[in-house]
Amino acid sequence: MGDVYFYHLTRRPLDAVLPMLLDRALQAGWRIAVRGTDARRMSWLDEKLWQGPEEHFLPHGLAGGPHDALQPVLLTADRQDLAGFACAMSVDGADIAPDEVAQLQRACILFDGLDGQAVQHARGQWKALTVAGCKAQYWSEESGRWEKKAEA
Repeated sequence: MGDVYFYHLTRRPLDAVLPMLLDRALQAGWRIAVRGTDARRMSWLDEKLWQGPEEHFLPHGLAGGPHDALQPVLLTADRQDLAGFACAMSVDGADIAPDEVAQLQRACILFDGLDGQAVQHARGQWKALTVAGCKAQYWSEESGRWEKKAEA
């Protein structure tokens, strides 16, 4: 069973943090699913990733294309089957179930710390996943760098 890392975004927005996490996951040799809740928002993230600096190019695609199975990073607004992925990153409140965590090396839940509703949803996810037996870590960037604040 993989671990779940919760990332509490307070200093930088999702489009600044996600590329860093994707780069690290790709360096680990993982195939990553980025699961969101809204197709337009995922298209926006797709554009942001394409606009990144050339030296930090992140190969990726939006789900629904002809080469989904070949994408090292697949962005989806659907409840994509996670078979074949080593890592899943949840954004914008997308849920990841305990049985999905069990088939992954790692699951990451990124949430906007300036959005009270997003914080409450992340707390609910933490509770549901840890009660189900998933190992979890909570990371915060409030000091200016990422620090592990809790573990269960």
